[in-house]
Amino acid sequence: MDIQYASPSLFDPPIVLSVADSPSSPPSAATDAPAPPAAADWLAKLNAAQREAVEYGANDLTRPPGALLVIAGAGSGKTNTLAHRVANLVVNGVDPHRILLLTFSRRAALEMTRRVTRIAGAALGSRAALAQGLTWSGTFHSVGARLLREYADLIGLAPTFTINDREDSADLMNLVRHELGLSAKEKRFPSKTACFSIYSRVVNTGASLAEVLDGAFPWCREWEADLRALFAAYVDAKQKQSVLDYDDLLLYWSHMAAEPAIAADLSGRFDHVLVDEYQDTNRLQASILLALKPDGRGLTVVGDDAQSIYSFRGATVRNILDFPAHFDPPAKQVTLEQNYRSTQPILEASNAVIDLAAERYTKNLWTDRASAQRPHLVTVADDADQARYIVEQVLAAREAGMKLKSQAVLFRAAHHSATLEIELTRRNIPFVKFGGLKFLDSVHVKDVLAVLRWGENPRDRVAGFRVVQLLPGVGPATAARVLDDIAARTSAEGSGGSAREAEHAASNCTAGALAAFAPPARALEDWHPFVALMSSVCGRQTPWPAEFEMVRRWYEPHLERNHEDAVIRQADLVQMESIAGTYASRERFLTELTLDPPDATSDESGVPLIDEDYLILSTIHSAKGQEWRNVFVLNGVDGCIPSDLGTGSEAEIDEERRLLYVAMTRAKEELHIVMPQRFYVHNQTQLGDRHVWASRTRFIPPHLLPLFDSHAWPPAPVVAAPTAAGLAAAAHAKVEIAARLRKMWD
Repeated sequence: MDIQYASPSLFDPPIVLSVADSPSSPPSAATDAPAPPAAADWLAKLNAAQREAVEYGANDLTRPPGALLVIAGAGSGKTNTLAHRVANLVVNGVDPHRILLLTFSRRAALEMTRRVTRIAGAALGSRAALAQGLTWSGTFHSVGARLLREYADLIGLAPTFTINDREDSADLMNLVRHELGLSAKEKRFPSKTACFSIYSRVVNTGASLAEVLDGAFPWCREWEADLRALFAAYVDAKQKQSVLDYDDLLLYWSHMAAEPAIAADLSGRFDHVLVDEYQDTNRLQASILLALKPDGRGLTVVGDDAQSIYSFRGATVRNILDFPAHFDPPAKQVTLEQNYRSTQPILEASNAVIDLAAERYTKNLWTDRASAQRPHLVTVADDADQARYIVEQVLAAREAGMKLKSQAVLFRAAHHSATLEIELTRRNIPFVKFGGLKFLDSVHVKDVLAVLRWGENPRDRVAGFRVVQLLPGVGPATAARVLDDIAARTSAEGSGGSAREAEHAASNCTAGALAAFAPPARALEDWHPFVALMSSVCGRQTPWPAEFEMVRRWYEPHLERNHEDAVIRQADLVQMESIAGTYASRERFLTELTLDPPDATSDESGVPLIDEDYLILSTIHSAKGQEWRNVFVLNGVDGCIPSDLGTGSEAEIDEERRLLYVAMTRAKEELHIVMPQRFYVHNQTQLGDRHVWASRTRFIPPHLLPLFDSHAWPPAPVVAAPTAAGLAAAAHAKVEIAARLRKMWD
């Protein structure tokens, strides 16, 4: 039979157009599918372990196999293996619309889809269009947002909810914090950022507030009762304003999946659920997967417990360590140990470091890439010598033909590279450091998005508060009165009816309240155009994406009034307008841009980097998933790796050990772990010499030293030995110094 699939957009539900000659067959049936080409033709490049993972359960795809756990060591071809498994399912007749692929970045999802399309195309030839049906591929948050909109009416959620990014969420937390009078306490109350971090940690880890405060925020213990009241008010404010934060996308999804009837419907939509980087999941994400596939059938997770380094985001290594035991029989386990990245000496040292972990999956990375060069363990005097050593080695490698882009300097914390950055600048070596403002953090972008978000959800008080204050003469007090008027109208006229009817009433109330409001004298000239704009945006009177252009043109005079570099910022908005045109609706645009913002922004613009090459500087966390020919690890000493803030428990120490392991396994050819002996104490005079001595990281104990090439830098100068003639001449000039010293006190 011929199986034909639709190719809906990312947000459309999966649809099977037709199953020719067998209309009663279920979409996932594969019994009558034509035999795929010989597996050897397109699986030949996989090693034995990769192929075992790819073909697991392929002998009977009419019934999804039990759970599969793929432990993929660093550089072992994890992404390639997962893509081949998805392609193998498609080639063998599984409806790609019934495959859910979850990743931790949109880029990873797009790359996975491209690989599946290419691999399936090689196997299927002219029928490669089957792979284009992989429309349920995305991050946990984006898939969660999509499902929440589809099930909104069943869970009491307005389908037009808007999503706050982390900064807007912190702003709303701050607004509630102020309304409760917590900002006026006699003793300093935790900041909005700290409050939101505590709240997010509680939600993502499932721990109690007391446990989170004791473990991660001990300086906030005294505020437990106030924080509990603050978080309750914050949740109430979000629900009244119909906004969700990032954590809500998972929290709502997990609660939705916990409802048996909804869980059964969700599970029935997908024959196969595959998860990349499972070691980075938190409690909520794990609970969602177990609710989707409680018996494990059709569930595949791929990850590496040795690279679990995101506990500060709520991730827990327990998810991957405990995964097999959730099912009966336990999940099938396949371990990928052949490494395609690093040389054997680097792998031997890395294996030895991670072998000392308290609990882990046993694996021994190996490679065909032989080398006589062991990793360098370099002792230097201080931070300045560390910077000079790295610069000299980087330049020497460059002269030998290795591009700067092929070299990277990794560090535990962003401030560790400060001295190195000064030295690189002094030596005129271009570099790029990962980090900085995100696009959505720039003022002009947030202003325009706030207009659209307020139009999408008139109850969004944070967005409205920002928009109203764009007008001249309107401050926080006036903005608050405007929003209070809107809230009063909405409460009086919008009660009763469905969630959709309530949102429609809120839109009408917003336009009516703005029109009736008496603005300050300075805002009179701009008030009428503002009311006209919001009436159009709230009422959806202008089709998308022309609506974005309308908002941009309204905003431009305010941009010119408030920013000296308005021309540069306008270019950002014009670019955003072109991006907006690629989305079918305002809701999809806002959702996607909030969940997956670009990195570039004119706020970051400075002197352009006019060079064909540059060195990479990165935190170890940001370097995960990357690789370079030559890698330098800064500050390989206790207090930095592990961080002095990361040694409170055995679990924290093990995560710090995994951080070093991740850094080491980024290296392809050469690895340098640099150990400054002297760290200068802060808060002393400019030329002060107060310092502390540092010891080699505990993660490289003495018995591992033979795996490294240990040496000091710079090499000790050669001192000439005294000559025989010189010694003979000195023998005639003996001096009784001891007697002279005694005579001092006669």
